[in-house]
Amino acid sequence: MAAHAHLLSNEVDGLVVIGGNGTFTGAKLFYEETGFPVIGVPGTIDNDLAGTDFTIGFDTATNTVVEAVDKIRDTADSHNRLFFVEVMGRDSGFIALQTGIATGAIAVMTPETNIDVDELVQILEKGQQSNKTSSIVIVAEGHPAGGAFEIAKLVHQRSNQYEVRVTVLGHLQRGGDPSCFDRVLASRLGVAAVEGLLSGKHNAMAGFVNDSLVYYPFEEAIKNKTASLDDEVRIAKILSI
Repeated sequence: MAAHAHLLSNEVDGLVVIGGNGTFTGAKLFYEETGFPVIGVPGTIDNDLAGTDFTIGFDTATNTVVEAVDKIRDTADSHNRLFFVEVMGRDSGFIALQTGIATGAIAVMTPETNIDVDELVQILEKGQQSNKTSSIVIVAEGHPAGGAFEIAKLVHQRSNQYEVRVTVLGHLQRGGDPSCFDRVLASRLGVAAVEGLLSGKHNAMAGFVNDSLVYYPFEEAIKNKTASLDDEVRIAKILSI
C-alpha cells in the first residue's frame, strides 16, 4: 500500500491519528493490513466514541451552541415565539442533550430521547399553561422525525397557535477558538498517544475515563456509547416540565 511505503521511506516509526469513527475504522484496517504501529487520539465534536469520557472539540462545540441559544432566547422572549434550534448529532444526541440542559430548553429531541411530535406538542401545551414567555426546542439532526425544519412543520400542522422560527447552527459548531478544557485535553491525549506508542501499544485509542488514562482498542472505541446518555435523557425530561 502506498501510504505504508511512504511512511517507511520517510523513516516514520509510528502513526498517531486524530479523529472519530471513520478515522479509527481506517486506522484499524491499516494496522491489520500492514502491522504498522498506529494509535488514536479522539477528536470529534460528537463525543460518541467509547473508551473516553470526552473527545477533543466537544466542550468547544457545546459552548458555541450555548452562546448561540442564549442569544436566540433574547428574541424568543421579546416576541413570544417558539424556536427550534438544530444542532449536530447524526447518530447521537450528546451535543443536543448537554446544551438543552444548559440552556433550559423546553424539550430536547435526539435519537435517544424517543420524544415524538405528539409528545412534543403535549410538552409545549404544558409550557403554555405555566405561562412560559418563550420556548426553545433543541433538535439533534439525526432525530427519526427529521431535522428542525421538518419537526417544526409537523408541530405547526398539529397546532397553529405557535409562531415558529427555526435556526440551524450547522458548521458554526465546528469553528472558533478551542476552550481551555479542550486545549488541556488535547495536550494530555497527545502525550498519552506518543507514550503509548513508545511502550508498545498499537491499534488502540488513548482516552480518559474518570480522569484516568486508558488505551481502548479501535474495534471497541468505534462502538457508539449512547447508553451513557441515560442520565442526561432523564434530567432533560424532568427539566422540561
